[in-house]
Amino acid sequence: MIDIRKLKELVKLMVENDLGEINLQDQQETVQVKRGYGGVPVAHAAPVAQAAPVSAAPAPTAVKAAAPAAVVDNDAGLVAITSPMVGTFYASANPDAPAFVNVGSKVSAATTVCLVEAMKVFNEIKAESAGTIERVLVQSGQAVEYGQKLFLVRP
Repeated sequence: MIDIRKLKELVKLMVENDLGEINLQDQQETVQVKRGYGGVPVAHAAPVAQAAPVSAAPAPTAVKAAAPAAVVDNDAGLVAITSPMVGTFYASANPDAPAFVNVGSKVSAATTVCLVEAMKVFNEIKAESAGTIERVLVQSGQAVEYGQKLFLVRP
């Protein structure tokens, strides 16, 4: 069986390099990892001698890595607030609550702009730059990937 640390590294490499699929094979096992529906990686592993693949547990949804929280979008002069992990985007704390921010909202570096749920843990995402929200790029409940742009902010 594949080591979970190796699987996490494969998922991290896929996300960092925007790969859709990785196939690896050695003498003992074959591993195929595909980014499926919603960009969530799915892994299948099988011993080489077997004809049918044996499904492994789904890849972990939270890949902890240092991601730049704000990346400058040179074309429009806007700053992107990006997701620091793979998970599910939530615009508000609960379905009945108002969104943390909307288009036109003023934010500071410490402003919570959304939640990203990964492995049943809700992570507050901060703006990490000051300005005005120009665009919201994802919908509440949508799966997001590591480094995916969530908001565009005019500094």
